[in-house]
Amino acid sequence: MTRVCEICGKGRSLGNHIETRGKAKYLGGVGTKVTGITRRTFLPNLQSVRTTTANGTTKTVRACTQCIRSGAIRKQVRNVPFKVAHDVESTSVSKTVALKTTAPKSPVRKEANSKPKQSSTSKAAAKKPVQK
Repeated sequence: MTRVCEICGKGRSLGNHIETRGKAKYLGGVGTKVTGITRRTFLPNLQSVRTTTANGTTKTVRACTQCIRSGAIRKQVRNVPFKVAHDVESTSVSKTVALKTTAPKSPVRKEANSKPKQSSTSKAAAKKPVQK
């Protein structure tokens, strides 16, 4: 069994493991030095997931976590949630109720001469200092 995602085909990728020695300068040291570089492999995070296919059958698939999170596969529903009799009636009634659509409100226009403008001297006179 290869370590490849069955949905997107993501597999292993190669990279480097860098070995360093020394204390960082910001910590008061002389600085870090690279003492060795070795090759390594990065493996995808694969999970075994039971999925529902298009015709309704279930199948176990090895999929990466990005495919699971993005919704590329649909998980199998193991147990149907429990429904109470009065919940079933209320959901069917709520589906039949028509929703009223409201028209968007137009912005309110301000009239140009609704308030007389105050001059800067009258504004200063309107603000009286508070007496203590």
